[in-house]
Amino acid sequence: MDEYYYEILRKISLSMFRDRLFGIFHGSISAKIKENQFLINKKDAIFDSLDRDDFITLFSKKDYRWQDASIDSDIHINIYKNIKEAKFVTYATPPYLVAYTLEHDFILPRDYFGASKFKRIEIYDPKSYDDWHERAPYEICNYMINENSDIMVIRGYGVFAHARSAQQMAKKIAILEMSSKLLLLS
Repeated sequence: MDEYYYEILRKISLSMFRDRLFGIFHGSISAKIKENQFLINKKDAIFDSLDRDDFITLFSKKDYRWQDASIDSDIHINIYKNIKEAKFVTYATPPYLVAYTLEHDFILPRDYFGASKFKRIEIYDPKSYDDWHERAPYEICNYMINENSDIMVIRGYGVFAHARSAQQMAKKIAILEMSSKLLLLS
């Protein structure tokens, strides 16, 4: 079963990297395998050439393996524990989207694909980056639950998303990145 999810994550990761949605070392991608188990990239993974050794299977109970996993693992497990429809989770750093968040409070796509997929998206302001990584696992999950949203755009940081399929998840982020690019260029 792990091999099935590994192949999906590997292919989606390569596509997202080629589309500049992931940086070389910036981002994370995971798949929920069982109720208390998920597959996630390791912390030093390079997203354009992921192989089996770049992934690790984690359980909700922390053990020694968590040391090798992505620094976003706490965020991913929190989403899986609290949002039952989440099957795949990602954190991406699309450059136009991140740039757009620096000067705006919301995204209102005006292009056809963006406007048909998204309405107004509020940009979450973490206020302080000093303690963001300690707060993020709870704030991101709480935001998604309270806003009934499968996507969270964070000022100057990037975007978290979850979906029932990896393709749906990647498509949402790609559309949002293109909308942000067009808004910046218009």
